[in-house]
Amino acid sequence: MIVPNIVNLPTLHTKPASKNNEGLNLIIIVEESLGAQFVGSLGGKPLTPSIDSFKDKSWFFKNLYATGTRSARGLEAITTGFLPSPARSVLKLPKAQSNFYTIAETLEDNGYLNTFVYGGESHFDNMKGFFYGNGFHQAVDQSDYKNPQFVGNWGVSDEDLFNKAIHLLDSANKQPQFMLVFSSSNHTPFEFPDNKIELYDQEKATVNNAVKYADYALGQFLNNLDQKGYFENSIVMVVADHDARVMGDDLVPVNRFHIPGFIVGKGVENKIDESLVSQIDLAPTLLSLLGIDSPTPMIGRDLTQVDSNYKGRAIMQYANNQAYLTQESIVILQPDKKAVQYQIKDGQPDTTRSLSPDNTALAHAQFASWSYNNEKYKLAE
Repeated sequence: MIVPNIVNLPTLHTKPASKNNEGLNLIIIVEESLGAQFVGSLGGKPLTPSIDSFKDKSWFFKNLYATGTRSARGLEAITTGFLPSPARSVLKLPKAQSNFYTIAETLEDNGYLNTFVYGGESHFDNMKGFFYGNGFHQAVDQSDYKNPQFVGNWGVSDEDLFNKAIHLLDSANKQPQFMLVFSSSNHTPFEFPDNKIELYDQEKATVNNAVKYADYALGQFLNNLDQKGYFENSIVMVVADHDARVMGDDLVPVNRFHIPGFIVGKGVENKIDESLVSQIDLAPTLLSLLGIDSPTPMIGRDLTQVDSNYKGRAIMQYANNQAYLTQESIVILQPDKKAVQYQIKDGQPDTTRSLSPDNTALAHAQFASWSYNNEKYKLAE
């Protein structure tokens, strides 16, 4: 076991995996702009029958929260387990373009071929550059699709995207695959193929209809994976990057960070998880499900190894404000102001009842900035 160097790499550690799996594929599907407000099984609109169908046949997260409001922030949390900060996502920051930890690095060390699959231009948000610099071996984007059935402003349709992902999986050799698949059809101006869904809104180009199409395409992909046996030799996770455009005068609009997510695959127990989960918890959990116990600097929780009474927490960045949410209270940090803490009532901050702030929130916020600025979020000096 690697003992953390408190001075040099203070969060580097090794935790034994909870599973004995070996050589399983890892497939992560990141759904664009898909907040809980659109997901029926999370109390939202009835737009996601495919996602809803997995509520009782997956590890289904009922209280999963995004770390931010942009795609780069979601990809940051999902692939690196890094905490959010007031700065831009590390995908765009100069000190993170190489030797910055991602799970692709750990998977590469364990013999995986790591592929990023996108339907648009992969240089957007510097995704391609960041991923190539930190453990990914190949990136597929719009230029790699031959005769796609539909192309919009953000690239090929989600069906084209998922067909490409299936083709890559089917044509792979026996080497285990890590595939990060990022959808784009659910994005303004909400373009998708005709005659695929029964429209929810009379006007076609709306967010509700785009969500419904994205769910339709996702459902086809998951069914395809299942029929081809990938649920038996893979760990598959579906998660949103963030909610649709988040605005408002709240210090942190907590309900707009609530997103869907679930995991299926070999050895994954079917359950509805009521605990508070952050996107930063997903990567440590996936590595554990894969049977990988290599060292990482991630501070998220391996949710396969928490106590039965674990309640969880979530960290959210909204503009320059940051929130640390538990089931009982929320601490909100603001620049040049004192932190505030409120009780949680009916799932929302009760701003009429303030508490003495907990320093845990400040520690998390400061670690993100410190570890990036000092280049400490990595595996070795």
